[in-house]
Amino acid sequence: MLSINKEARLVDITHEVEPQDVEEAAFLVEEYHPFFEGGTIHLCVVDPTVGSERRAIIIEKGGSFFVGPDNGLFSLLIDEEAKIFSIENRSFMLAQLSSTFHGRDIFAPCAAYLSTGRRPEEFGPPVYDPFILDLLPKEEGGMLIGKVVRFDRFGNAITNIKAQRFMAFVGQERFIVRVKDLTFSSLKRSYFEGDVICLFGSSLYLEFGSYRRSFREEFGVGKGEPVYVERMDG
Repeated sequence: MLSINKEARLVDITHEVEPQDVEEAAFLVEEYHPFFEGGTIHLCVVDPTVGSERRAIIIEKGGSFFVGPDNGLFSLLIDEEAKIFSIENRSFMLAQLSSTFHGRDIFAPCAAYLSTGRRPEEFGPPVYDPFILDLLPKEEGGMLIGKVVRFDRFGNAITNIKAQRFMAFVGQERFIVRVKDLTFSSLKRSYFEGDVICLFGSSLYLEFGSYRRSFREEFGVGKGEPVYVERMDG
């Protein structure tokens, strides 16, 4: 990338996404990108289907750009505002393309060329049918049903239920939150306020934690574990 634009400033966000976990990466992209100024180019590569027919894409949204595979990684960003382009122009790729390392051969060079002022439409035609994963919680049987989608390095379990969605569903009523055999009837503000707690974390998603311990290890909760929010009428 620096051989294409030696003035580029590279910021490394994380390499801690669990291997092949596109869903986890999708939530991290949504969480981190608002902290960067407009015009930032976000290079995002979690790509278990590298070498397949999945497209390489550039998304332009809110004055920023996102480069990566069209495999659901950008599902939480794509809306009516997003403009999406397929990466097909070989002049923006490395001369030799491997079938197993598109992060190096396609995505990184394209991000670098974008940083020199090239426009997304120069890389390929518009995309109107991006691949979108179903990542949001659902209301079923009078409950809001989500799931655990990732863990931080402390073992806290982070769900796909955002604070705004939770509060819209619960309103002013009492509630219970259930995950595995655990039940919570209130939310805490921080991790030290109870032995086992439920709260909205820094990313404003509902999460579960154990004080000075790993919730993941203590309760054997895994990714995909269902989470139920139920209103208690009266």
